[in-house]
Amino acid sequence: MAQLWGGRFTEKTDDLAYDFNASLRFDIRLLPQDIRGSIAHASMLGKQGILTEKEARLITDELARMASDHAAGVWEIDPEAEDVHSLVEAELIRRIGESGKKLHTGRSRNDQVATDMRLYVRDTIDALDGDLTALLSVLLALMEEHAGTVMPGFTHMQKAQPITLGHHLGAYFEMFRRDRERLASVRQRMNVCPLGSGALAGTTYDLDREYAAKLLGFDGISRNSLDGVSDRDYLIDFLSALSVIMMHLSRFSEEIITWASDEYRFIELSDAYSTGSSLMPQKKNPDIAELIRGKCGRVYGHLTALLTTMKGIPLAYNKDMQEDKEGTFDAADTVRSCLSLFAAMLKTAKFREERMRLSAAGGFTNATDAADYLVRKGVPFRDAHGMAGQLVLLCIEKGITLEELPLSEWKSICPLVEDDVYEAIRPETCIRLRKIPGAPGMIRDEIAEAAAYLGEDRKN
Repeated sequence: MAQLWGGRFTEKTDDLAYDFNASLRFDIRLLPQDIRGSIAHASMLGKQGILTEKEARLITDELARMASDHAAGVWEIDPEAEDVHSLVEAELIRRIGESGKKLHTGRSRNDQVATDMRLYVRDTIDALDGDLTALLSVLLALMEEHAGTVMPGFTHMQKAQPITLGHHLGAYFEMFRRDRERLASVRQRMNVCPLGSGALAGTTYDLDREYAAKLLGFDGISRNSLDGVSDRDYLIDFLSALSVIMMHLSRFSEEIITWASDEYRFIELSDAYSTGSSLMPQKKNPDIAELIRGKCGRVYGHLTALLTTMKGIPLAYNKDMQEDKEGTFDAADTVRSCLSLFAAMLKTAKFREERMRLSAAGGFTNATDAADYLVRKGVPFRDAHGMAGQLVLLCIEKGITLEELPLSEWKSICPLVEDDVYEAIRPETCIRLRKIPGAPGMIRDEIAEAAAYLGEDRKN
């Protein structure tokens, strides 16, 4: 295939150097975006009279057919093409002849690929928004189902206070809600069109950049041609947002792995999302959760790689920037597959409610509530805190829980205690009395707000 840039060269490119430089093996993914950008560019050239109306229509119609052929799998891709841009242009010329050679008027591969990548990221963010919404829907259903399921809350990996599973899952709902908002912010910030920036300094042709941007659904145009072709901040923002999503998935996966262990037995994962051991027949391993946790580092790596690539690049475009694509594509694929698998795994899991309730009853998770009970009896909090600690120590020595401690023992520490203390320290009571906004006792309000959030979004 003839190269787009070969006019001033007299020697054939070394085969190894050509393969090293070529990018078709990975940027073929941008073919739909490249064709969309090319249709907009040709339409703008026709509007401006740079191409005749007939030429512009011939080019745009054939590009549309090429997109349909590619989608239908009937376009035989030339593997010798240097990149997706060369491929599209060469195929257009093959189909319509000399008029196809006019497509690249007023355009460089630099602003072309910058436009393609922005279109790709925008499309991918929209798809990821759907993935996150699906996961949020699963979480909301589980929050509703387990609004009253008692479990221990933890700090420092130690049992702390009783909460509900619905409230615990609600914390992840908030994380993934923020992930949607973060991606929406990236989308808004990067939705400007660099087309028309040329190689670095624009062009002498009378291009209507705003028209091309409007055709492609951009909010505006890049303000500086140098920045237009060399900006990769939006990809760093995108990879950063993907990394945070993976961090949230990894944290959740870690809890599921822990909860699925025999020591906890809080959750039973479906066989469809578990694997066994080649040696030990009793094993049921949470491999999907473990793989999601592991792939978090993979996405982090792509972010770090692009930051490292960009840190020493002078203006404007340099070939190093070709390294932005493979990591971005892989990170996006990884996050989308992890979100889908995680949602399916969570939806099919079974939570062992009795086991969680039993665990919440142990470990003195109600010690704070014992102190609060004493405060309500008139004991200053600092004194009540100390008395509750003494009660816990007494229980440890006797090998019993606060609920099992005889009333006489309570009174030996604080004479103000009455037999209503046992109701006050029940896990359900401890949860119910925590009814300030955001606390587990307000789980119904939390669920209602989450349902309204998802409902409003679906309407829009």
